[in-house]
Amino acid sequence: MEPCPHKAPRRINQEPRRSDLPSLPSEAESPLRLNFLHRMALVKTILVVDDEPQIVTLVRDYLEHGGFKVFTASDGPSALRTASTQHPDLVVLDLGLPGIDGIDVTRSLRRNGTVPIIMLTARTDEADKLVGLELGADDYVTKPFSPKELVARVRSVLRRTEAAKAPGDVIRVGDVELIVPSMELTIAGRRIELTPTEFQLLATMARQPGRVFSRAQLLNAVHGDALEAFERAIDAHIKNLRRKIEPDPHNPQYLLTVFGVGYRFTDARR
Repeated sequence: MEPCPHKAPRRINQEPRRSDLPSLPSEAESPLRLNFLHRMALVKTILVVDDEPQIVTLVRDYLEHGGFKVFTASDGPSALRTASTQHPDLVVLDLGLPGIDGIDVTRSLRRNGTVPIIMLTARTDEADKLVGLELGADDYVTKPFSPKELVARVRSVLRRTEAAKAPGDVIRVGDVELIVPSMELTIAGRRIELTPTEFQLLATMARQPGRVFSRAQLLNAVHGDALEAFERAIDAHIKNLRRKIEPDPHNPQYLLTVFGVGYRFTDARR
């Protein structure tokens, strides 16, 4: 018997040829095709943005091996175009892009939606990380990094996003209402857009109004098994939330600081 010719592995983001699908009777083909398309729809898409080709290739290969569909871009304008046409589930974004840098790309993405963003940065200064987080990024990884760690971060942020959309949950505290399945927030009837991380952070505190949460507890609630995180990231997220939900962010009435400890959501019954 002749040995089977070697076939090159197919990338996850490569469209299957019709000849790749099993040949079945016509009455069975339709449900099979629907099942295949359903499985494809469940594959999460990731946009990787970095101007270093070797990093893009490495990250893409690890993500595809992890079961993700991957799009890539090497600069800010192409990243924004790809994000607007492909609607990725998450963006891995290098802050040090030429021309339009990652900070400006983050700012633009946040003006147009709430797609989760993981920053890649060679900058070790805490202030650079805080700038990205304050603009609405969900997490960060510092170069040089382990590709396996990055894949773990991607999964963690996506789990966080899915957890925020868990069905059958509505949280009401005074004039604040959070509809968890659709990640909708309304305050006094006004709809407010939040990122997945901001929504989960707010929901964590609003479920137990009046309870004081330490930064470490809040960090664990929104980052879970993240391997690298720092407590000041919570301050950046709280600052973003106050800017969005408080009538006067400098004199908050919903997200209150407990000095020396952390934060609490106001108890409307008090």
